[in-house]
Amino acid sequence: MIPLPRRLLAEFTGTALLVTVVVGSGIMAQTLSPNDVGLQLLENALATVLGLGVLIVVLGPVSGAHFNPVVSAAEWWRARRTGTGLTARELGAYLVAQTGGAIGGAVLANAMFDKPAVSWATTERSASHLWLGEVVATAGLILVIFALVRAGRTTVAPVGVAGYIGAAYWFTSSTSFANPAVTIGRAFSDSFAGIAPASVPGFVVAQLAGGVIGLLLVAGLFGRASVGEEHEAVMPHPVSRP
Repeated sequence: MIPLPRRLLAEFTGTALLVTVVVGSGIMAQTLSPNDVGLQLLENALATVLGLGVLIVVLGPVSGAHFNPVVSAAEWWRARRTGTGLTARELGAYLVAQTGGAIGGAVLANAMFDKPAVSWATTERSASHLWLGEVVATAGLILVIFALVRAGRTTVAPVGVAGYIGAAYWFTSSTSFANPAVTIGRAFSDSFAGIAPASVPGFVVAQLAGGVIGLLLVAGLFGRASVGEEHEAVMPHPVSRP
């Protein structure tokens, strides 16, 4: 059984490094390709895909590699009947670790590129079509993760999850934030990957709605989960129990 503090450290570290990858590659993309937004998006997406895949491989066996409050909440919701997944207390701790990690990751990326540690983003992302993009991105992410869990194919989660996020960068209008913690973290950097603080609540609400839709799709496709399937998101991981 892996103690909760170690799992929280994995979630904090993983989310921090994920946001560092997203924000840092966005800053680098702006530097390398200042006049080509499409190329900036490609560079940002490629770095995110590679970074996310590696982080899932490395930290998944410790905490499940959620790095995302919606994923953690979905696991808790699915496992609440059996007690084999996150408890409500653990869920709260995961959310704090993920959000703190996301903010720390943005600050780290800013510092690496000699920018102010906190530079509030000015990119407004408040429009109904962007919120719809976030609903689609998050619903798809939850569907991918828990479909792999239900099919017993979590070993391919690093490729499946990272591949979906990379694709969603391009087929969603919002460029697929799909993660409340990452959304909050990206508000701390006025860069290619940034989102203005005033735009954060709309994105978070859309992501939560997408998470609910994703769970409904999983239930519709696979039916009610049996005991033993409930705790394995994104990667199988032992959980501690009193």
